[in-house]
Amino acid sequence: MLTRIDHIGIACHDLDATVEFYKETYGFEVFHTEVNEEQGVREAMLKINETSDGGASYLQLLEPTREDSAVGKWLAKNGEGVHHIAFGTADVDADSEAIRGKGVRVLYDEPRRGSMGSRITFLHPKDCHGVLTELVTSAPVESPEH
Repeated sequence: MLTRIDHIGIACHDLDATVEFYKETYGFEVFHTEVNEEQGVREAMLKINETSDGGASYLQLLEPTREDSAVGKWLAKNGEGVHHIAFGTADVDADSEAIRGKGVRVLYDEPRRGSMGSRITFLHPKDCHGVLTELVTSAPVESPEH
């Protein structure tokens, strides 16, 4: 089942300024950056620590690349801040189906590609006490990509 907090997603208007804040304030470094066209975001992953299951925990900073993206709409409604929490799992397919079987709405029929080659799906926030929840199966990480 779920093994760790994989990341906390934070929506922001200016990715570069937000990255700079986390670097200057907390000393966090960027581990990975990418643009996810499907989700309409530019993102930076800041590694916080390694975990006992071989994964890591991150802050994921998300800047929308278009206003009609999920993050763009969320920012327009809520402003900057915590967007979602993501839990790591060895098998996003099996765990999302098990959670769906407990009556929680899973937002994707099939997991999609996420950050750093991961496989992801989301759980409806109305079924998770107001928290948009992501399930993540990480891709094997060999070295940081920038």
